[in-house]
Amino acid sequence: MTITAAQARAARALVQWPRDHVARLAGLEVALLEAIEQGRAELDATIAERLQNALESGGALFIPESDDRGVGVRLKFSSIVVQAIDSWEDEGGAVGSDDV
Repeated sequence: MTITAAQARAARALVQWPRDHVARLAGLEVALLEAIEQGRAELDATIAERLQNALESGGALFIPESDDRGVGVRLKFSSIVVQAIDSWEDEGGAVGSDDV
């Protein structure tokens, strides 16, 4: 599935990441991402894949078009799960071995 510029813009809003963060994760210039989101630059398949991977790492889930529905994007996790994940971030501690 190739995402659209509108999906990328919506996903960035949903994951609440600033443009510079998404651009860095996708390996893009901020100006190019801005131009794509505003429809001033074309979103080719390579850039679309890089953007999709970056935004999916933040919890975006891209919905492909079907016979009766258009494309879309939603969050992979519920708001309760997102709050739990947010609380785990910045928790420190020594890294231990993974011997199970």
